[in-house]
Formats: sequence, structure tokens, C-alpha cells
Amino acid sequence: MLDLILRLAHAYGSLGLAMQAAAVAVFALLTTVFGVAMVVLIPRDHFIPRRSDAAVWWRSHPLLHGGGLVVKNTLGIFFIAAGALMALPLVPGPGLLFMLLGFSIIDFPGKRNVERRLLAVPTVLRSLNAIRARFNRPPLLVEEPRSGAGGGPAGGEG
Repeated sequence: MLDLILRLAHAYGSLGLAMQAAAVAVFALLTTVFGVAMVVLIPRDHFIPRRSDAAVWWRSHPLLHGGGLVVKNTLGIFFIAAGALMALPLVPGPGLLFMLLGFSIIDFPGKRNVERRLLAVPTVLRSLNAIRARFNRPPLLVEEPRSGAGGGPAGGEG
């Protein structure tokens, strides 16, 4: 994997300035389009703990379930890594958005805490809901901060 990254970096460095700028622009456009599509398509209650899981066809067979988890977690790790890269200064793309999407699809202990921390950044939730509103989708529901007294899902109007 590291060899592939080094070869890509070398190939990128050997391009002319115009081609490098075009590659960056295409990368930014593709990641933004993909990120927007993911935000629009996730269920409104995706970030609510203990939400009702939709019946997914691949979960009914043990082999497909295990393979599906491997693919899903690998894709999530890729999104997190891409988001971390895009979150760097002077790197185009929706970094925090990709990191949040990556964390939302992988399975690991403490996942909800990481999602809550990312959604607690006011600009993240506001941006997600603005994207959803642009495509006539309802705002995301997020878990209210625990204050001791009961609490349930809250509209993420931000």
C-alpha cells in the first residue's frame, strides 16, 4: 500500500503545474459530489443510538454478513483517512464531512462518542442540514446531550 502511495506521489510530482491543478480540481469535485450524495442519502435518524435497523439482505447469511462488515469497515477507514487528508490546510475537499461519514459506517467500540464529538462542532451539523435542505430532505436527528433528566432525539436544526 505504501508503495502505491509513493508511486502516485511520484507520478503527481512529475506532472506539469496545469495538470496538477486539474487533478486537484477533479479530486475536489469528485469527493464533494460523493460526500453530498452520502449526506443526502443517509437516513434522518442515522445518528440516533438504538434506532431501528433496516433489514439488509446481506445480514441474513453469515458469510455475506462477515464479508459485508469487512467491506463496510474498509470503506469507512478509507473515508476517515481521506477526510483527515482533506482536513489539512490547503487541501481541497470536505474533510470533516468525510471523517464523519467514515465513522458512521464502521463498527468499533466508542463509535457513538466520536460521532457525537464531530456533530457537536456547530458548523458540521449546520453544514449537513444545509446540504439536506437543499435537496428537500429533513434535518438529521441527533442525540441530545445527556443532562441527567430524560432526553431523546432532537432535530438538528443547528
